[in-house]
Amino acid sequence: MTQIAYILLCHKDPEGVIAQALRLTAVGDCVAIHYDGRANAADYARIRGALAGNPSVTFARRRLKCGWGEWSLVAATLLAVRAAVDAFPGATHFYMLSGDCMPIKTAEHVHAWLERDEADYIESFDFFGSDWIKTGIKEERLIYRHWFNERQRKQLFYASMNLQKRLGLARKVPEDLKIRIGSQWWCLRRRTIEAVLAFIDRRRDVVRFFRTTWIPDETFFQTIVAHLVPGHELRLRTLTFLMFTDYGIPVTFHDDHEDLLLAQDFLFARKISPDAVGLKESLGELYAETGRQFEISGDGKRQFEFLTARGRVGRRFAPRFWEAETSLGRGRTLLLITCKKWHVAKRLADRVRDVTGLPAIHYLFNEADTELPDLGGIQSTLEKRMRHRRALVRMLFDTWESDRLALCVDPGSTELIQDFYNDRADVRLLQIDCTFTDDYLVGHARRVGLAGAQTPEAAMARLLPTIRYDVRFESDRLRDMDLARHLRIRESASAAENAAALAEFLGVSFEMALQIAATDYLFVD
Repeated sequence: MTQIAYILLCHKDPEGVIAQALRLTAVGDCVAIHYDGRANAADYARIRGALAGNPSVTFARRRLKCGWGEWSLVAATLLAVRAAVDAFPGATHFYMLSGDCMPIKTAEHVHAWLERDEADYIESFDFFGSDWIKTGIKEERLIYRHWFNERQRKQLFYASMNLQKRLGLARKVPEDLKIRIGSQWWCLRRRTIEAVLAFIDRRRDVVRFFRTTWIPDETFFQTIVAHLVPGHELRLRTLTFLMFTDYGIPVTFHDDHEDLLLAQDFLFARKISPDAVGLKESLGELYAETGRQFEISGDGKRQFEFLTARGRVGRRFAPRFWEAETSLGRGRTLLLITCKKWHVAKRLADRVRDVTGLPAIHYLFNEADTELPDLGGIQSTLEKRMRHRRALVRMLFDTWESDRLALCVDPGSTELIQDFYNDRADVRLLQIDCTFTDDYLVGHARRVGLAGAQTPEAAMARLLPTIRYDVRFESDRLRDMDLARHLRIRESASAAENAAALAEFLGVSFEMALQIAATDYLFVD
């Protein structure tokens, strides 16, 4: 039978720590607490007093003053782990938590999860080969000794490291260890924990090495567990849901995130805002529930990226010099068809090709499988197409021996559109305005990975206004660019009204344009 010993590292909110311990132990689990030595002694005494009569709670035998990035965090974890191993002989798993963590599944669900898979859950990636470290020093974390905290004593931190560089004092990693890296929020089986403790008791050289590495809480357990446990018994993931902003800051969850959190394929979540009173109360009651079923969508990170990072992707400050020098050619006409409903733009492009004989291409800068002739490899990937976009389109003109070419572009590709408008060729833009129902936007969210079949209705309801605004924003931004020969057709307009705009856009007769505009299936979803 599964019993979890939670290793709780905390430094504030004594009432929250007490509530967390009572909540976790009420269903038969255990808690070992390390309360930061820098925190208020009276708060620690309050915690000890409130939990004194609870046999399922133990404390690290001493309190260490912890600092971010320092060995002290690992040392504090080890103290709490040793206390848990001694106090709870029946514990089968040891799960790292912080005071900011809350359960997003019931204890019943958590226990069933751990019982069905005989494995350890810990992120453990190759330190040198993976891209887990996004910014800052990398190899220097290990090969130099770090006695100063980079956040608190930055000048001394870098002065010490640079002095070691100049003196050639780089050290070697322990030869029998392959350094691994990952999140500090792990869940390990008892036999793994016991093996780790035995290993570090035996290998003091390893402890000495990690004592002076930088941010060892991301490498110590990750390296040793991978050294001791067969790979097929490791799940290289954390069971705690956490996200980071573009700036490396942990995302904080609030009251309106409850549906999103419950739908994630994780057991706990970090960080819950201290002000999220309703969320904390709801999640606090959740752990003791029985019979609760969860609809897992697992799309939280994708939704967060969409909702917070609009407008940051795909920007470039200026075209590269060789792109600026590449021209489509004077006397050529490039006809850009833009619509958020890609199937509508594709149908229009096909009808233009059928009625006028003009070459017309679908979303070649947005879809990798767009059908294209062999252009010597320049068309092989979306990245290459974007990088050599003017050269690519010029080659298409040449391949089809035509001075007029139509192609579809996404309305969000404003940098691409503006770049073509900067060319010496005659460039025209046709914008297709469509009606967007909620059902269509839900389907769009699922197609692009913002939501899944199991995404809760409440989470979807929060997404829809943002997606709708995003579509409207792209349309307004195109108009604000004030481009020459920018024409529009509308789903709500008559065929005759749309034919007038099409005739000017294509440079054909009204009668020919009307054949295209009158296509009865053009706007069908």
